[in-house]
Amino acid sequence: QVRLVESGGGLVQAGDSLRLACQASGRTLVGYTMGWFRQTPGKERDLLATITWSGGSTFYADSAKGRFITTRDLDKKMVYLQMNNLKPDDTAVYYCAASTGGSARAVDQYDYWGQGTQVTVSA
Repeated sequence: QVRLVESGGGLVQAGDSLRLACQASGRTLVGYTMGWFRQTPGKERDLLATITWSGGSTFYADSAKGRFITTRDLDKKMVYLQMNNLKPDDTAVYYCAASTGGSARAVDQYDYWGQGTQVTVSA
């Protein structure tokens, strides 16, 4: 079992930056892919970025390229999502997830999910 807890969400203004954190606990994450998703009411959960736990290889969706960066800290078992130049359209609940599959990019490929953290960006 893997437990994920997100933190760092909040209310910010357009143009601000925010760093989300995801604390992982439980079994080893070697071989896992960690993903960041977001969801707004009535819409599907969308992938933003992934990072492989062991090698640190990253993938970014078009919506995240150039503004969002994901990193991980192996010692602390933390995954981060640095979000820059935030826009009102970035308002959503942000989720951290873990997948045992490589190159996992679909919601149904992820086995474990955090509870989500709300990010609200005002104009």
